[in-house]
Amino acid sequence: MKSKLISDATYTLVFDKGDEVFAELREFAQREKIFAAHYNALGAFSDLTFGWFDRETKDYRRFEITEGVEVMSFVGNLGTTEDGDIRLHAHVVIGKSDGSAHGGHFFAGHVWPTLEMVLSASPTKLIRRLDAECGLALIDLDLG
Repeated sequence: MKSKLISDATYTLVFDKGDEVFAELREFAQREKIFAAHYNALGAFSDLTFGWFDRETKDYRRFEITEGVEVMSFVGNLGTTEDGDIRLHAHVVIGKSDGSAHGGHFFAGHVWPTLEMVLSASPTKLIRRLDAECGLALIDLDLG
């Protein structure tokens, strides 16, 4: 992945063929000391895993796609846990070659041939704390 600062706290990230998006994004955030951001991207994946949250089981139902797809929408945010671990949260909508669209919570995906992302960093931390009722780490605005 390559990156370029294009304004005060906004970066353009261009992912390379085969890059796993969240691994590269997490490494970039650690290197640049980014603790809060939002991002969006367009491009394509060779494969990906996404899912839907099941309120009853408090877990995600995961779906894997192992064919090339277009990324029609990829939006998310970056925060940290109280002890500083980077947490990424994104949703994706992809298009298949038959014109159908699928989407949900993004878990992982390999880029092919590119993914172009704009990331806007914030000087204020976003802290995620476990919500016992739903079992997810949600942003807690009282902790930033």
